[in-house]
Amino acid sequence: MHPFPRIPMEPIKLPCYCGAIRQASRVVTQVYDQELKPSGLKITQFGILRLLSYRPGLTTGEMATALVMDSTTLTRTLKIMHDNGWIAPQPGADRRERHWHVAAEGQARLDQATPLWKQAQKRFAQIADGVDLDALTRMVHGIAQRSGQALAEETA
Repeated sequence: MHPFPRIPMEPIKLPCYCGAIRQASRVVTQVYDQELKPSGLKITQFGILRLLSYRPGLTTGEMATALVMDSTTLTRTLKIMHDNGWIAPQPGADRRERHWHVAAEGQARLDQATPLWKQAQKRFAQIADGVDLDALTRMVHGIAQRSGQALAEETA
């Protein structure tokens, strides 16, 4: 028996901007991952396959910049995707540089996952009823751009 009564927890409103955005991101990721589960893809992997289907031949660094993703995390994800046969590298001018492309198995996964992603979009829109999602997307994109630029200027 616990000395304190067990109270069911709910998400709390965090006073930290970063914490609040990460809290929302985790929930949204769970919604998309759940919908994509039949395809075997996570939303991050789906996003990478989609990016490479539109822009084949990107390097890891270019993808990290486009996705505003830490290169170590991206490299780990690319390894998993490569090991699964979903993407394939081609050597660049520098032998350490690799240009990534969607492999046939990756395209098959992407084709299977796209209708599931559309369902995730609908499900999230239902969850976020009353929220202007186009405005939210523009706002989040603007924050990512400005934050990225500010960080680049600080490290230059």
